[in-house]
Order: sequence, then C-alpha cells, then structure tokens
Amino acid sequence: MVYIIAAFVSLLSLAFWLLRLSSRLKKESNFPSPDKSDVEAHINDFEAGQLKKILDHKNYRKLNDSDKSDFLTKSLPIAFLIAFTAIEAHAQAPASTRSPAGSPGMIIMLVLIFIPLVATVFFICLKLSRLVRITHYRRIKQEARLLAEKLADANHMTAATHEILLQRKQALDFKLSNYELEGHMEAADRTGLLRNIAEVSSPRFISSKRSASPKHNIDPRLVKLILWYLGTAAFWLVLGTSIGEYMGIKFVSPDVDHVSWLSFGRLRPVHTNMVFWGWSSLAMIGLGYYVVPTVSNTPIANIKHGYVTLVLMNSAVVAGTLLLLNGINNGGGEYREYIWPAMALFASGIITTLYNFIRTVARRATKEIYISNWYIVAALMFLVVIVLVGYLPWWQNGLGETVVQGYYMHQAVGMWFMLFNLGLIYYFLPQQLNTPIYSYSLGILAFWTQILFYTTIGSHHFIFSAIPWWLQTVAIVGSMGMLIPVFSGTTNFLMTFRGNFYKIARTYTLPFYLVGIIFYFIGSTQGTAEAFRDTNLIWHFTDFAVAHSHITMYGIIAFLLWGFIYTLVPRLTGHEPRQSLVGAHFWLALIGILFYTIPLMIGGTLKGMSWMAGKPFIDGVMLMAPYWLWRAIGGSLMWTSHLFFAWNLYVMIAGRTEPDIREEIISQMDHLPVETNL
Repeated sequence: MVYIIAAFVSLLSLAFWLLRLSSRLKKESNFPSPDKSDVEAHINDFEAGQLKKILDHKNYRKLNDSDKSDFLTKSLPIAFLIAFTAIEAHAQAPASTRSPAGSPGMIIMLVLIFIPLVATVFFICLKLSRLVRITHYRRIKQEARLLAEKLADANHMTAATHEILLQRKQALDFKLSNYELEGHMEAADRTGLLRNIAEVSSPRFISSKRSASPKHNIDPRLVKLILWYLGTAAFWLVLGTSIGEYMGIKFVSPDVDHVSWLSFGRLRPVHTNMVFWGWSSLAMIGLGYYVVPTVSNTPIANIKHGYVTLVLMNSAVVAGTLLLLNGINNGGGEYREYIWPAMALFASGIITTLYNFIRTVARRATKEIYISNWYIVAALMFLVVIVLVGYLPWWQNGLGETVVQGYYMHQAVGMWFMLFNLGLIYYFLPQQLNTPIYSYSLGILAFWTQILFYTTIGSHHFIFSAIPWWLQTVAIVGSMGMLIPVFSGTTNFLMTFRGNFYKIARTYTLPFYLVGIIFYFIGSTQGTAEAFRDTNLIWHFTDFAVAHSHITMYGIIAFLLWGFIYTLVPRLTGHEPRQSLVGAHFWLALIGILFYTIPLMIGGTLKGMSWMAGKPFIDGVMLMAPYWLWRAIGGSLMWTSHLFFAWNLYVMIAGRTEPDIREEIISQMDHLPVETNL
C-alpha cells in the first residue's frame, strides 16, 4: 500500500508539472500584436542611452507585415502532439493491481512497471520544458522586433509619444547636486539631539551591548536583603560546583585521593543539595522579594522576615553539608539526603517566606493577581507539601518509601524550581523586551495543567519496579500530559519574543533567557520521552539520566536565574559588569553544558543497549571512559563560567562607578570662587 501511494504521488506531481508546462506554452504562443499603448508602456523600461538612440533615429520605415510568422501554428501542434503522447503513454501503461501484503514478487513487478512509466512522463516534461523556453525566447525576439518597427515608423511616432520619450530621458538624466540634504550652512546641533558622542578608533572585537536600565528608586533595605540572597547563592554555586568539578575529575582519575570525606558517595549528595537548596533556592527567593511586591504594586509586608528566611536556609545548607561529609544522611534518598533536623530549618524558612509573600499579595494595590505571583506562591506552597511528604515517617516503609522518593524527587524539580522560575520569567521577560506577554490565557493553562499532570509523574522513575503497575501507567500518562504546559509555556515565551529577536544581539541578558526557554522545551520533552517503558529499558540507570538532570537544573534553572540577576542587580545598585566578562560567562556555560550532556546522552544510550544485549557490567564502564572525559571537560568549562559570574556579581554589587566628567566639571565649578573668571 505504501508503494502504491508513493507511485501515485509521484505521477500526480509529474501530471501537475505537465499541466503547468502546457499552460505556459499556450500563454507564450498566444500574444497580441503590440499597439500604441504597448509602445508607450515600454518607454519607462528603457535606459537613458537607449532613449537617445530612439530619438536620434531618423530613418522611419513602414512596418513590413510580410515578415510576420505565426509561431502559434508551428508550436501548438507540437505541444498537442507531445501532450497526446503523454496521455497515450499514460493510458497504455499497464494498470497496477493491488498486491498482497508482504508479497516481494508483486512489489518488484510494480516497481518494474512504475520506473519506465515515470521515466516516460519525466522525459516528456523535459521536452515540453525545453519547448517552452524556446517559445519564450522567440516571443521576446518577435515582440521586440515589432515594437522597434513601431518606434521607427513615422505613422506611429506621434507628437505625444515623442514628448513622452523626451520627458523620460530628461528624468533619467537628472542628477543630484549633493547639497539637497545638507545645504551650504555649517552643521550645528541646535535642538540637543546629539549627546555623549564617542569615536572608536580601534577595531571592536566584542560587539557593544545596550546598557541596563538606570538605577531604580527602591527601598534600600529591600535592596540590601535581595543582594544578601544573591550573594550567598553565588557563594554556594561556586562551592557546590567546585565539588562537582572534583567529582567529574574522579570519573577520569578515580584514585586521585583516598580520604573518606572526599569519597564520591559523600561528595555527590553534598554537590546536589548545595546547588539545589543553596544556589538555586536562595537566588529564586531573593528575586522573588523583588518581583512579588513589584507586580503587587505594594511594599513587601515584612523585610525582617526575609532575613529570618535567609539565616534559616543558609544554616540548613551548612548543617546538612557538614553532616553529609561525616557520613550522616537520610539513608540514600536522592535529593533527600539531609536528615530531618537540617531540612526542618530549611522548611521553616520557606514557611516564613510563604507567609510574607501571601501578606504582600493580600495588600496589593492592583485588582488582579498577576500570573507571576500565581506561580511563585504556588511553588512555595508545594515545597512545604513536598518536604512534609518526604520527611514525615508514617509512610517511609517498604514500597511506600519508594513511591514517596519518586514523588519527592520529581516534585522538588517541577513544582518548586520550575514553577518558581516560570513565575519569575513571566515578569522579567516582558519587562526586558518592553512587550506584553503574548497570552495571559496560555500562562493560566500552563499553570493548571502543570499542577494537574506534574504531581502524578514521580513514579516514572521506577518503571518495571515492584510498585503497582497501574501507578506506573498513571505516571506515564501524566508525563505525556506534561506536553500541554510545556508547549503552552514555550509558545507563550517565543511568541513574546516575536518581533524582538533583533534585541538579542543588543543586550547581554536576553541570550540567557532564550537558552533557558529552549532548554525548557528540550529538557521537559525529553523527560516525557524517557517515561515510556521501551525507552526506560534503555536509559534508566545510565548516564543519560545524569545528562537529563543537568539539562533541566542547569540549562533551564541556572540560565534563567543568571539572566534575571544580570537584569535586576544593575537596577538595584547602578553598577554594570563588563560586557566581555558576561559574554565569557554565557559562552563557557553554554559550550560546557553541551560538552557535558551530549556525550553522556550518547554514551548512556550505548551503555543501555549493551545491557539489553546481556553484556557484562564492566563493559559498560569501559565504554563510558571517553564520554566521562568529555563530561570532565564540559564540567570544567561550566565551573570556569561560575567564577566569571561570581566576579560579575561582585562588580555589580560593590564595584565602583566610572566618574562622569560632566558631573566632575559641575562639582569643580561649585568649589570655585564666584568672582573667578572662567
């Protein structure tokens, strides 16, 4: 059936081509003789030199009709003959009958019939195409000869036509004097349009970007609080990824040390929890303390509560890290390694922030609750639920612990980090583009469908495990349903970019936004693909899962947070980082994440296939050696980019502002005596 459809489509395409060629041939063959209006219409097509030759031509002669040849009588019979040949060939072609499914002999026979039939029609089309070109060329030559004779004929060259020729030649001979726009007066800026003119004599190796918005008038106490959040977050980012960098080196050189505190089993949870609860969470809440009151058009309810949360969350990360390094953990639950006293500090800080934000939203000066606050407050609510479900002991036995682990692990990523960052981007992206969000309705659709589907997908990490089969199926269906919020959100963000993509080259913040949006689509869709049972058999327990987790937490969360920070901090402090260093941060991070994830996805797929083929486990370890080297290289680039980010953040917070010579002049004048002659 597939072959018959392919043959039919091919023949139909050739038939359309044949019909089009026949139509063109008819059009080229049937053209009227040019009259006076045609002659005058062609005058505008001539150049000045050609018009001069026509006007200088004095030897007008009569039009000789005896030289006319009716090309139509010659070409049409040929066209009809060829078309008839094509029809006859098509009619005489053996009719193909439906072949039994899977019959190789009938398929071969149909192919043998189809090939000469298509070749014949194609040959006819080629011949007809050549005839059309010849006809077109002859028509142009004949039309040009007839027009030339009419222009040279005194009976056709009327006074009006001659006047038109003269006017057209005069128009073509017109030249500018080069003073139409500037005049002869000396250039002077009398309206103050030109300001801060600077000449660049040396070549620019780094393109100049637009500066950030001027410093905003914000409560200095709130500014200080936000900067404390972002500063501590950057500290945990550098420290946490330094540990991750060391772990990546251990994949290539596993015997680099023999210290228990530096063993992979202890460092891995230190790395993940530090970047989760230290870097990402603190940065998100710090940015939330700006967005929530801004879109509510009201001051934050209580700034002191912000410092309480800051102390509690940092204390949780410090305590949890020390406990993990000493081998004290929560029994191996991924991202749940902190024991409950440490996580209780973190949860207390989250509850304090939730209370503070709800009070702020309740005092809003706007009628509606902007969508950013929907996402941010919901993320805080879900995190409280996630921590309670993950740490309350009543269902932590047997398979219940496995189900809870799947819920906790996935909800922490999707309903805390992702939901909060989506709330931030719904404020920062339209504000940075100076364009309203494309569709408020798509944002609401994505909000509710994410809550509906994401809360059911945790068990897709345990496909083919001992948990109930129906629960695994629910997780797979929920993973497919996640395409709705992902497609809705991605469409909303990219359509907001519509008409503004040119701004990406003019700013150092929008590239972070765009990369985060692209990874949001790729990483989330990849998660859906991993949930199916067939793909889970290959990718689960391989390095593919490591690549996926870094695409989501690094490609989406980290890139978006960096874009938000580079957008906000210059408005709070009035200090901007060097654009070249921001560019170094961006490209090192982007190239690093690509070097990190792509080899791991390839190697993870090959490893899973080798397991499916029944090969020994050690073969998979040896297979991954070169891919782990690329992992170390990519991780090194990512870690280096974090050093650039930390320095840029320091410059934005504590950097010195370059003195303005204009302000310096005014300041010096204020110190001069009044009687001083300037």
